[in-house]
Amino acid sequence: MSPVDTNAAPRLVELSAHDLRRRLDEALAIYVEAMGYPRGTEFHRAPMWTEHTSRPGWRAVAALAPAAPGQRERMVGIAYGYRGAAHQWWHQQVRDGMSRSGADDRRIHDVLGDYFELTELHVSPRAQGHGTGEAMLLALLADRPERGVLLSTPEVPDEDNRAWRLYRRLGFTDVVRHFTFTGDSRAFAVLGRSLPL
Repeated sequence: MSPVDTNAAPRLVELSAHDLRRRLDEALAIYVEAMGYPRGTEFHRAPMWTEHTSRPGWRAVAALAPAAPGQRERMVGIAYGYRGAAHQWWHQQVRDGMSRSGADDRRIHDVLGDYFELTELHVSPRAQGHGTGEAMLLALLADRPERGVLLSTPEVPDEDNRAWRLYRRLGFTDVVRHFTFTGDSRAFAVLGRSLPL
């Protein structure tokens, strides 16, 4: 058996809703590890991720690490999102955050009127630093019909982590800063930019 090249770039694949449901445990393990959430969080998130697959405009991309012949490629990255809409929880949270931070109705409508919600973008910490997150983000946003894209990411001192550097490099700007979503005690930033990238 030939050895696996651990330095080879992961292969990106678009996932169907069926594909994600089939590999949900694998995807959620990456999410929990990358976000630093306690074990068990995946059990609470699984129904939500499954429900998201039925939303209009849903798309998902995974990064698969090379595997030895006869073995299944291991997922090392997951990204998905869908078309944002006024009845969705995240949309309502961001609208409230923008309003509380002083944005007027016109600004809120400009940002939330037509956007793709980049719901999740995670790379296993053991696979970071090789451009996988950027490759998944570009693939996920290719040919989107929406006017813009929005995401949330945890606040970190001086924006000093790989996620922040990626988002800034790709032109994402502040929508709301130091925002606390219902159900999570950490502060998040909501970032956005126009499409196409």
